[in-house]
Amino acid sequence: MSSTRIEVSDLVIRYGDATAVNGVSFTVGQGEHLTLLGPSGCGKTTTLRAIAGLEVPASGSIRVDGKAMFDGAARINVATEDRGVSMVFQSYAVWPHMTVFDNVAYGLRVRKLGKDEIKSNVERALDLVQMRHLADRGASKLSGGQQQRVALARAIAFSPTVVLFDEPLSNLDAKLRAEMRVELRELQRRLGITSVYVTHDQEEALAISDRVIVMNVGVIEQIGTPEQIYNRPRSRFVADFVGSANILKGKVTGPGTFQTEGGVALRMTAPHAPHGRETEVAVRTAYIGLAAQPGDNQVAGTVRQRLFHGDFVQYVVESPLGRLIVRRPPIQLLDEGAAVTLSFSPEHCVLLEA
Repeated sequence: MSSTRIEVSDLVIRYGDATAVNGVSFTVGQGEHLTLLGPSGCGKTTTLRAIAGLEVPASGSIRVDGKAMFDGAARINVATEDRGVSMVFQSYAVWPHMTVFDNVAYGLRVRKLGKDEIKSNVERALDLVQMRHLADRGASKLSGGQQQRVALARAIAFSPTVVLFDEPLSNLDAKLRAEMRVELRELQRRLGITSVYVTHDQEEALAISDRVIVMNVGVIEQIGTPEQIYNRPRSRFVADFVGSANILKGKVTGPGTFQTEGGVALRMTAPHAPHGRETEVAVRTAYIGLAAQPGDNQVAGTVRQRLFHGDFVQYVVESPLGRLIVRRPPIQLLDEGAAVTLSFSPEHCVLLEA
């Protein structure tokens, strides 16, 4: 990921008087898997479609391998088919009347490749997604997961510079979606594909990405690795949208110290340089212990509710900090009404920017 393959600068996209994307800038390195994450209407899919050439921005620029694909000031707008990018859609866009082979071959035939070259490229792509044995099957007879593989094979058949993914797994059931995440990530790494991936699923974004861009109402809230986004959220929106977090209100009282509205003094971590106007600290639900441990940040509490989720148990605990959500492994279950001691390290009490 040493060189930049995609560069988006000051991108603005409008629909009438509404601004869907407002001054977005980022880069994607060669071989990097970058995810645009955010709720519906945040501008992530619109940004992706602009890179593909399916949306015309109002201003800004998009460059792929140093070549301008769009430049508002220079009035450059390269046609979609000339951008060297491929896109995998949420609906797969697999033609039901064609065979698997013909679906994958479609883009190669449009590019007027020879018959032997088409056959070689299609077989290579189908081998990569483990679908060659179904080359002659009609696409209408495929399962959802198989259709997703065909769409992926079609996207990589002509060795594109960039592959764009618009929520490609959202139509699959939960188990298959988890399996396809692993396969998609492995394929991306094996081929060294540069990819931009759009999803509203924060678990998916954290699992498969090199870096994540969290978007909200047309702007970028934070850019970072999955670990940085989860462990060091910059804003309340990122802390609340990505993962599960308790937001504690109060004020900064000194270097590394925060006093909650209930008067509890906490040791905390500040990823940015505090200016004293910050009023919130985020504590991830997974980072709170329910047993006394030596150190700072311990308060007594009472379990008010227990919810079993299979892989974890969620407790609602009443404390001097207010009602906190705590997620723990499903072992040594605590009863509702049980007295507990909440403990969490200062590094997991993250001061949010004002």
